[in-house]
Amino acid sequence: MQRFTGLLIHRNASDSLLGVLDSWLLQAGLERLIVVDNGSGADHLKAIREAMAAHAGGPVAIELLEAGENLGFGPGANAGLRHWLTTHDTQWVALAPHDAAPADDCLALMGAALGRRPRAGLACADVGDGSIPVMDPYFGGLVMKPRSDAGAPGPDGWEEVDYPHGTLMVARRATLEEVGLFDERYFAYCEEADLGIRARRHHWRVGLVRGARVANTHLGSSVALVDYLQHRNTLLLVRTHSGRYHAFIRLLISAYQLLDGSVRPTRRPLVFDAAARRDGVRDYLRHRFGPPPSRYLGR
Repeated sequence: MQRFTGLLIHRNASDSLLGVLDSWLLQAGLERLIVVDNGSGADHLKAIREAMAAHAGGPVAIELLEAGENLGFGPGANAGLRHWLTTHDTQWVALAPHDAAPADDCLALMGAALGRRPRAGLACADVGDGSIPVMDPYFGGLVMKPRSDAGAPGPDGWEEVDYPHGTLMVARRATLEEVGLFDERYFAYCEEADLGIRARRHHWRVGLVRGARVANTHLGSSVALVDYLQHRNTLLLVRTHSGRYHAFIRLLISAYQLLDGSVRPTRRPLVFDAAARRDGVRDYLRHRFGPPPSRYLGR
């Protein structure tokens, strides 16, 4: 059985976190659970500490790391990953946001698939929609249905992908020690795609394990924040890994989509905020990365 440390990134959503806590503590092979708190309010921290006290002495040790501010998903995860790398001896870390609920056998199935592949470096759980994470040279990280000529998953559910999605991903210690942690310029969104690309360039395998189910119980970020980060970060991702020409074409596509959605509201996607998109493109052009403008964090 593979040995895991769990790592959950939390901010101001203690009800969501506590709602999935038992599903994490029941995972086979989980030895420790680290909760990184990104500057939550006092009431949320109190609720988490009380839950930790109630589980004290159980088979899974729980730790709370308080960042004191909203670092974002990637930088918050890095704080937890550095703590894991220096204080724990497990080979694997399972990383997720605070609202990810793994099925009872999720880590057991992932561990079985990983154990059969010595060069498996990153993997993600199965959200149940049949899609796979794909890196497109113009559009960046996408989640889409496999091509008709794609091979079937292995008997243990392993399916090769370009990068692990962030709903629940697992990383090997040796992989992170070789390729590094998340690029903190992204703050949130696209950092897992960047990490997956870097791992594959170092000849680590990246996969999705079918049947190792996980669910998101809540969706808490505002449309404006998501639209800002996705547009800014996709442009950064494409420029970094596909080059300036591809980034320029992606920039033209973003400009067209912004204009089209502004003048024809019926054609807007579900996630659309014109001001946020403009700001995301502007900040990309200004090389302003890291935390988004404070007005989006508060919305």
